[in-house]
Amino acid sequence: MPRPRRCRRVCFEPGVTYFKPAGIPLTDLEEVILTIDEFEAIRLKDVDGLEQEQSAQRMNISQPTFHRLYLQARRKIGDVIVNGKALKIEGGTYEINPQQDKKRRCYRRGEKK
Repeated sequence: MPRPRRCRRVCFEPGVTYFKPAGIPLTDLEEVILTIDEFEAIRLKDVDGLEQEQSAQRMNISQPTFHRLYLQARRKIGDVIVNGKALKIEGGTYEINPQQDKKRRCYRRGEKK
């Protein structure tokens, strides 16, 4: 039996959760799902410019786990751009950073709020 996933800290949930190529109907597109924790990894490393060790500390995970999460997110984003797919941001195992929001609740992949 696998070990339960540890909650990953994120600062916020994205306001925009869907991206698709212009001019192609949604029904004709394949969809790729980027989890909220993968989204946070991309934000910390690529947008905020943090090192992997700092990013891992902020997400409350180990550096190797952060690296795997980051690579998985980059692969998905590359697939979306190169192959013209839709990108949906949802799910994952995460909690909103307690400094940002006093409600500490761990959301599991696909769970509705």
